[in-house]
Amino acid sequence: MDDVLTSDYDGCGKCLVGVLRLSRKKESTSSPERQRGQILTSVADVDGHIIAWAEDLEVSGATDPMTRPKFGPWLRGEMGPYDGIAAASVDRVGRNVRDTLNTQDLLTRQGRMIVTADHAGVWEFSDPNQENEWLMKAWGSQMELRAIQKRNNDETLRARQAGQPKQKPSYGYMFVRLVPVGKVDHVAIDTVAAEIIQTVARRILADETGKITCATEAARLNRASTPAPTDRRAQLYGRPMTGALWSAKTVRSILTSEAALGYLMHQGRPVIGEDGRPVRLADPLWDRATRDALVEKTNPKRSAAGRAPMGVRMLAGLSWCGTCGLRLYIAGNTAVLAYACTARVRGVVTSQHCKPAPYMRINVLDELVAEWFLARFGDGQVMERAYDPGTRYAERIKELENSRKRLRDDRAAGMYDSPDDTEWFRTKYAEIGEEIEELKTLPERAPGMRMMPTGRTVAEDWHNAPDDAARREILNEFAVRVVLFPTGAPQRYAITAGLNPYEQAA
Repeated sequence: MDDVLTSDYDGCGKCLVGVLRLSRKKESTSSPERQRGQILTSVADVDGHIIAWAEDLEVSGATDPMTRPKFGPWLRGEMGPYDGIAAASVDRVGRNVRDTLNTQDLLTRQGRMIVTADHAGVWEFSDPNQENEWLMKAWGSQMELRAIQKRNNDETLRARQAGQPKQKPSYGYMFVRLVPVGKVDHVAIDTVAAEIIQTVARRILADETGKITCATEAARLNRASTPAPTDRRAQLYGRPMTGALWSAKTVRSILTSEAALGYLMHQGRPVIGEDGRPVRLADPLWDRATRDALVEKTNPKRSAAGRAPMGVRMLAGLSWCGTCGLRLYIAGNTAVLAYACTARVRGVVTSQHCKPAPYMRINVLDELVAEWFLARFGDGQVMERAYDPGTRYAERIKELENSRKRLRDDRAAGMYDSPDDTEWFRTKYAEIGEEIEELKTLPERAPGMRMMPTGRTVAEDWHNAPDDAARREILNEFAVRVVLFPTGAPQRYAITAGLNPYEQAA
């Protein structure tokens, strides 16, 4: 449709960029279609034409036009020639007086025209009356923005005090409404997303090789075309997905956030209720002990095992040169790819003697390693490492002691001084103390990894693996390493493995 409504830049002096902005796509009063129609009408009235559209949807009016995703590049001179802009109204250009005036001043100094549907003809800022009109419209837009912001802040405060969700649900959860577009009735676990992120958590906690990280899990999810959190929300609400990708930062944020414990969150921290404890909206995706273990496991640190490979090749990071001892790389063209030592051609000083460099086609070496591995370990039973959070009594006691301390601090600050408040304080304080004493009498079981039989063989897991990256994880568990020698050497390759990790655990 945009192609039909636009034409090429022809230097006529009235080649305009159509500027659209919408805070929420469901705003029917200023929908993109309505804005587009108003812009086309106002542009036709000045004998101009649209050469492109700068359409910023889901973008707040408080955003500086210079930084808007679509409009900003035009203002910064990154999109090619144009003679000016056209918008449905001044508040679509900006809702902050300073930003709106700065945008107008920038375009005027550049000799570009401004057209809006709420003003007859082209804006002439040399006319004091039109300059004042622009200022008044910008001021009115800012007043409206401030009123909207105050309403939103008041509603956020009310919802937080009432223990109700506001904003968007955390990944793994979804809002449940009893009627379409009605108020949120309650928060429930999104079983699809929960299974995805719980699998990620299990894999990271069970890994002892240092090769399964937030980055490798993000790469795995992207290879499997698993919708990222923004796209998962789009799925739930029937909106088009954008193809967003998982990142290591996103994975770690979900795994370590207390939102996964089912708490109501504000500014990254749980909201504390009247009873001095975090407000819980839904069942947790995992317990606090597991969350603490995830925080520790995903803490940024340099692994002794080196960088975890995120590619799909089975022997990436597992194959080495038998001449110079450095890691093999993927070499060749798309038709013929091979594992090869490229250290000498990359100028590595210690590898200048590596000639001829070892080289073997990927499919050939992969098949040799697979045959060797399955012959030795294929019949073995797979033991699954599962994280046992333990009884968690100590963690629960710590949480209760923190809640009790908050109550004491509030009392010391002058709260709970009235007779009614004093009685409430004593009751809650006593309840927390009794629960702490009861928990201290219970036997504690420390958290840790437990090995459980799965009934599957190593060969079954190997053949059912979705890709070579998953097979590489299996090889890593057995500490398989491959050394490749040059053609003509007495020994072409050597394969070694550490102890069977399942027999070790047993």
